[in-house]
Amino acid sequence: MIKAVIFDLDNTLINFTKIKKNSVSAAVNSMRSAGLRLSQAKAEKIMYELYDKYGIEYSKIFQKFISKIRGKVDYKILAAGIVAYRKVQAGILEPYPKVFPLLVKLKEKGLKLAVVSDALRLKAWIRLTELGIGDFFDTVIAYGDVKKRKPSRVPFDKALEKLGVRPSEALMVGDNLTRDIAGAEKIGIKTCFARYGLQRVVIGDYKKDSLKKSRKIIKADYTINKFEDLAKIFGIKL
Repeated sequence: MIKAVIFDLDNTLINFTKIKKNSVSAAVNSMRSAGLRLSQAKAEKIMYELYDKYGIEYSKIFQKFISKIRGKVDYKILAAGIVAYRKVQAGILEPYPKVFPLLVKLKEKGLKLAVVSDALRLKAWIRLTELGIGDFFDTVIAYGDVKKRKPSRVPFDKALEKLGVRPSEALMVGDNLTRDIAGAEKIGIKTCFARYGLQRVVIGDYKKDSLKKSRKIIKADYTINKFEDLAKIFGIKL
């Protein structure tokens, strides 16, 4: 019997890729207006290459980007990029459709809820707070809490401990087959693959070839094509 649901955050509860793509595009455009001599397409390509190298959550990515292009940080250009990025990010940050009402229904059924995210602790909490859904979760396990990223069992074990349930009593919902699904399955947690999270550009350490390979060898207990499909697993009507 499932007593708890553990969610990934980015591309599971929120369309993180849409946010990232639009924010980066706005930042690059603003930096070009501030004096960066590079085409929009070339600049964005370099930006995503740096995200691949340093991580999608790397906090000094613009400094690395400007230094790579100009040899040193130009603070006028840096400020322009940061301000534009933040404005766009704040303007489009929203959960997938039906996230809020379904979380309400899950809590009404007495299920415990958690988030296990590879995001930095503060960034994870800022997103949850801005979305207005932070209070739904009994615990939130971010990278800073355990210093291990999925598919390591450490964040999953920590979530189970905080929730007070056994692995067989929990369901992991996530968009990443190798991290979320395989990681949870390895320790006996039931799994639900959020297929809709794959409908995104390839950024960070997500690779097209590895995704194709993952789909062939990793099977989840459930697969959903949109967030509200999760309701069917629990017999919930929205």
